[in-house]
Amino acid sequence: MLLGKLVLTGIVASCLLLALDPKLQKAVDAKINDKKFDEAIAMLDAAHKQAPKDAGLVSALANAHLKFGDSFMYNDQLPPRQKYPNALREYRIVLEYDKTNATARKNVAMIEDIYNSMGRPIPK
Repeated sequence: MLLGKLVLTGIVASCLLLALDPKLQKAVDAKINDKKFDEAIAMLDAAHKQAPKDAGLVSALANAHLKFGDSFMYNDQLPPRQKYPNALREYRIVLEYDKTNATARKNVAMIEDIYNSMGRPIPK
């Protein structure tokens, strides 16, 4: 299930990145494949500052943050106190770029439910 979800996310992200400059697309893909999410996001942020209305860049940023969130959420090596706040932060950023992203919405709700069930405050 996890592998299928990650493959699907990769396919969707690759399709969305097709609208980007091919050199930027290749560089971002390489960074994401190497799990260098911060670097990929920084590259996209820089391009987005130059073209803030570019829908392809907005979609690429949302997908990069979604993958970054998934890297925390589905990392069984991380304890919950590291996994959930980091994933929640990234999923919220996804929703800033794409308010309709169903995966990010579902994961935000799930993480918030986990905190509520433990009687703990939800990280901001």
